Order: sequence, then C-alpha cells, then structure tokens
Amino acid sequence: MITSAAERCVLLMDNGSLEPVAILKLRALAGALGARLGRRVEPVSLLHADRVPAEQLGGHAAETLESALRQRLAGGCQDFCLLPLFIGPTKALSDYLPIVVERLRIEFSQLRLQAAPPLHATDDDRLTNILTAQIETVLAANFVREELPRVALVDHGSPVRAVTAVRNAVAAQLALRLGGRVAAVAPCSMERRPGAEYDCNEPLLEHLLGTPPWNVGTVVVAHLFLLPGRHAGATGDIAHICRAAEHAAGGRLRLLRAGLLGDHPQLLDILVDRARACGLG
Repeated sequence: MITSAAERCVLLMDNGSLEPVAILKLRALAGALGARLGRRVEPVSLLHADRVPAEQLGGHAAETLESALRQRLAGGCQDFCLLPLFIGPTKALSDYLPIVVERLRIEFSQLRLQAAPPLHATDDDRLTNILTAQIETVLAANFVREELPRVALVDHGSPVRAVTAVRNAVAAQLALRLGGRVAAVAPCSMERRPGAEYDCNEPLLEHLLGTPPWNVGTVVVAHLFLLPGRHAGATGDIAHICRAAEHAAGGRLRLLRAGLLGDHPQLLDILVDRARACGLG
C-alpha cells in the first residue's frame, strides 16, 4: 500500500547530546522546519538525549530514535521520513541506523523508513555560504589589526575517511570563496583516535594553533558543527582549546569564534530540500 505524504511521520534526527542546550536547539530547529513545510516535524536523537532529566528540558523528555519509532509504530504510524542532521556520511547513518530499523522490523514488519541524504552534497555550496557569512560577520564585528587573518575550519574528527574528506572539501571551497581576504584556510579536527589509520584527522586544532604562523595574529575558528553542546558550546571543548592556545601564545594570538551552522537560516533551506527528497512538500 502506498502511503500519502500527509500520513508520514517526519523526524529530524541529530546524533544526540547530554547537554540540554543542544536538545532545546534541535527542538527549535524542528519547529522552524515544520513551519516551513506546513507539517509537524519531530526532533529525535540517535543516542544519549533520553538521559537528560526532563526538568532540564521544560518538563518534556527527549526521545531517542529507536524508542520514538517504536512508540509511533505502536500508535499506528508505519511510514517515516528521517531527516539526518549530519554533515557527512557518518557510520551512524550507514551502519547503526540500518541495525535499528531491522531490529524493529522483527516486531513491526510494516515499518517503512526513508532516510534523506546528509547535509553536504558535492553540487551544493550552501554550507560554504553559511560559513562564509559567519566568518564575515565575526570579522566585521572585531577590529582586525592584521591585514590578512587566518581561518581554521574545525570539525569533531571522525574515524570515517569519507567524513574527513567532506571537511577538507568544504575547507577548499571556503578558501576559494574568501580568496584574498584571508591569508589561509586550514581544515582541522577537535579530536582523533590513536593509530596511524586516523592520521587523516590531523592537524588537531590544538596542534594547528601551536604551530607558526597560526600561533600569532588573528585566527577565526569556523565551526563545522551544527548545534551547541559539550564540544562546540560556549564553555565546551573547543572554547577550552582556544583559551589554552591564546594563553600559550602569550598575547600574540587572538582567536575569534564564528557561529554554528545551526544558527544560520540557510540551513533550513537545505533541510527543506532534504525533505523534498523524501517526497514531502
């Protein structure tokens, strides 16, 4: 039986966080997307978020994907459109998601789930547009003494080379877009796993900011992160790395942090297109 788009459950899914601010921002983004699509979009997380006390979330507990699917299947929804709030082809989508779906199909054979592609696409430069706008905003708001600041584009760091390749491709696009307005754009990671097979994540942000010429002058830290949380929040890991680098430089380094991708309205345009790829208007 073919299900109409109106009968489908639409889920906006992030990886999940133990930080309440990340869950609340996901909810706000789902609400804004739902307003654009003219239908309900429900926020869910792949993992972790259900461990955050409901009282820290306005009294409404967060949902993780498997329990959210199970609850809606039990309530009669059989057809789902899943919109991943992921930048690249992470194993969360290629490996873990199919395991969840197949596990549920043992109990709910009627389950149908269509997952839209992640946010980055080779023929779409809107992520670069967002990053460019955020960098220009932070430079305009801060007097830059140096003629040419530098830009460090940081992601979390991934064991999947295809994810790191996305980061590198976006950095290359960003360098072309910014052109002569900056001295250089360098991709880097917040963290990495040990072992030579994960060298693709180098340089780490802390290593880059301790290496000439990146340890002097003005450097804009641009975030390939979508939502605030333990890593990209105001007091998160990246903020700590930046403070340590400035301290080590003895006043010769000034770091300016650009906004997160989820703060920019053009992210909704990308998500609307991903919803259309699932047959939604």
